[in-house]
Amino acid sequence: MGTPDLDGLIDELRHGHAGDPWHGPSRQHVLADIDAATAARRPGGDAHGIWELVLHMRAWTNEVARRLAEGNPRLPDEGDWPPVPEPTADAWALTLRSLDEAHERLLATLHAFPPERLDERVGSARDAPLGSGVSFRAMLHGLAQHDAYHTGQIAILKKQNTRQLSANS
Repeated sequence: MGTPDLDGLIDELRHGHAGDPWHGPSRQHVLADIDAATAARRPGGDAHGIWELVLHMRAWTNEVARRLAEGNPRLPDEGDWPPVPEPTADAWALTLRSLDEAHERLLATLHAFPPERLDERVGSARDAPLGSGVSFRAMLHGLAQHDAYHTGQIAILKKQNTRQLSANS
């Protein structure tokens, strides 16, 4: 058991991923009925598709877990926007499973994180795209906000895909 602050951060991340967050459906709920073809569909222009968004969230979840353990901020090992694999049902299932695994690693790392370190800075210089120069607390709230933002994008893309399929039927 951590402290109320640490426990609150853990709850915020857990609910956003697979619980009942105040802002709407969890990420897991939004992703539950999306198939590989829908996930691979690109909305056009420079906009990211569902699969890309999931890989991006996984990459940053892994990076935040690494920062909690090691401290030094950098871009995710797999890149900011990892490439989408060949769009098969098995690859999509693996992607979703790897997002769940990254989330579980993050929570396990956070459970072991010393609560007295929450207000320490991650990195020395503020770099907004890298998410450095803020406290561990701010980084964790930022990850929850990042995930809620991208989950909302996925929900919109999912709704657009459903409407397009209905219009074409």
